[in-house]
Amino acid sequence: MFITKKTIIALIAIASIFAANSISSIFTLVGAIFLIVFIIIFLFDMTSIYSSNIGFECQRKCDNRLSNGDKNTISLIITNQSDKSLSTKIVDELPDEFQIRDFEIVETFAARTTKEITYSITPKKRGSYTFQNVNIFVESRFKLLERKFKFEIPFTAKVYPSYNIIRNTQLLSPTNKSRELGIKNVRKIGQSMEFENIKEYVKGDDYRTINWKASARKHQLMCNVYDDEQAQQIYCIIDKGRGMQQVFNGMTLLDYSINATLALSHVALQHKDNAGLITFEQNISTHVPASKNVRQLNLIMEALYNEKTDFKYGDFANLYEYSKKQISKRSLFIVFTTFDSMVSMEQQLPFLKLISQRHTLLVVFFNDSEMEALSEKDPRTTNDYFTQTIAEKFIFEKKLIINKLKQSGIYALLSRPEQVSVNAINKYVEMKARRII
Repeated sequence: MFITKKTIIALIAIASIFAANSISSIFTLVGAIFLIVFIIIFLFDMTSIYSSNIGFECQRKCDNRLSNGDKNTISLIITNQSDKSLSTKIVDELPDEFQIRDFEIVETFAARTTKEITYSITPKKRGSYTFQNVNIFVESRFKLLERKFKFEIPFTAKVYPSYNIIRNTQLLSPTNKSRELGIKNVRKIGQSMEFENIKEYVKGDDYRTINWKASARKHQLMCNVYDDEQAQQIYCIIDKGRGMQQVFNGMTLLDYSINATLALSHVALQHKDNAGLITFEQNISTHVPASKNVRQLNLIMEALYNEKTDFKYGDFANLYEYSKKQISKRSLFIVFTTFDSMVSMEQQLPFLKLISQRHTLLVVFFNDSEMEALSEKDPRTTNDYFTQTIAEKFIFEKKLIINKLKQSGIYALLSRPEQVSVNAINKYVEMKARRII
């Protein structure tokens, strides 16, 4: 049994009446009357929620796998088994990772009814999340008391890299780009050697594809259509160094990179390319060889599920030596990393050049959205001017890093963390369309 705020307020009011006895003795009589009335109402309220026919049934519905960084729906199916309407507060004991201590849902149940109550949660870290008990607090008729019903239904869900971007958008059928998400349809230039069919020439087609023999037979211009080259090796490579632990909007750069890797691998498989994965810090942590097996996406997801960092610096020299020995076929390497300054990039540049000699290399690193916000803020004080100048210096240095990488023959992509999945996919589609890979 739990007393409510109304009970506490009533008791304080009655105590105040008795305390006023020093002013006049009549307050003692008034206080006694109020106390007797309160006790009668309190006892009546107690019997209203402790009758034997009050009871509930409760179940929790939740997927075994939750999507990191996305809204995930949890359902509580609750049945009121009593013959009267009840006002309740429902408290689901959420996993400790959320650090939510004031979660409650207020709901009224009619007699003998069942309701499905839904709410959503957004995890920000991968791993195992354990839900504990569900508590239902029933309010008495005058709301002086609450009775607690406890349902011990512990449940553990695994939070995986974001797979909702695949489920919700179908990103990525090569024939159905999702413009709503920002996936661009890039016009192809040139052609592969994989002949597909002959079609009528229309304005905008590459004139070099005109088939003059077929045009002579049809008495109109006809051109050859070539299919995309397939079965190319696409490796997403994630640097798990300490710099990737920077947090933006509650998620680390490592988690943004993992989500982008999952989406990009799905796109590559849809384009009939071989998708692979490498994660590294000072040593190689994970290597999923490139393949287009039907289970490849699940293998990549399972490999990414529990990736963590030891807070050391990523060793690109070790990455080069490993790839030289283990990956003989020329591939597209999409490396997710972070460069805070030109100095940090130049330390890794010799090894990036060596990798780019054997493979097509795309380096994806991150813009600091907080710095961008500071640079765009209207300065009003001297400190604001200093802060804005420093922010602009950091932003300009990122642009210098891109230019330096391009001068070294390395493709580079600078992206905001929340947009990295779409930007990386667009870059892959563009590189494939331009026959860079």
